[in-house]
Amino acid sequence: MMDADLLVATFVDLADTMVADFDVIDFLHMLTSRSVELLAVSAAGVVLADPRGELRVAAASSEAAGLVELFQIQNDQGPCLECFRTAGPVAAADLNRPDQRWPRFAEAAARAGFRSVHALPMRLRHDVIGALNLFGSVPGPFGPEDLRVGQALADVATIGLLQERSVRRSETAAEQLQVALTSRVIIEQATGKLAERLSIDMERAFGMLRDYARGSNQRLTDVARNFVDSAAADFPPPR
Repeated sequence: MMDADLLVATFVDLADTMVADFDVIDFLHMLTSRSVELLAVSAAGVVLADPRGELRVAAASSEAAGLVELFQIQNDQGPCLECFRTAGPVAAADLNRPDQRWPRFAEAAARAGFRSVHALPMRLRHDVIGALNLFGSVPGPFGPEDLRVGQALADVATIGLLQERSVRRSETAAEQLQVALTSRVIIEQATGKLAERLSIDMERAFGMLRDYARGSNQRLTDVARNFVDSAAADFPPPR
């Protein structure tokens, strides 16, 4: 049964984008992690269009999901690409079926432990900025309630991103997306550096960086950049 209190808290958090220290990457990671907590899925990812309209991986709840998202983009096939291009939801309820529309993607997803994918558009009217992709470890279609909630999460997140850009009119929509994509590269570098230094996995390293940023009231991107640029590379990174 879906956690009603968490659902309400999630919508409130996704709508609260007008704070001074709004962090796009942390916002998108919250979207993917809450999607996993609320819905019957094992992982989630977000892809966003860059200024040229090309999709980029912006966030993922697990390393495996991020790699599968990247595989779709690099091979130009998969439900998230179709979702973005058609501006409609796309379901692959059973990736083991022999009549796959995306055979290379289905094989890569299966190797990563996923058996189903549901891609939901991040759109406001005719403006599509990306897709929220939900990965299941077992085959099967989404229930109507999960589909409604998943699409609502994608819609609220889209409105939040567009609203935040509107408030800060000095940045265009394309520039804001580019900032998000650039920030993700920096955060990935810091995560990899910390994971290697402490001999831990990427997900735990990312969690440590994010927890430190929140605990010290800093932007996640700033913490990551300081850590990458630090000569000593100690953790916690210097303020």
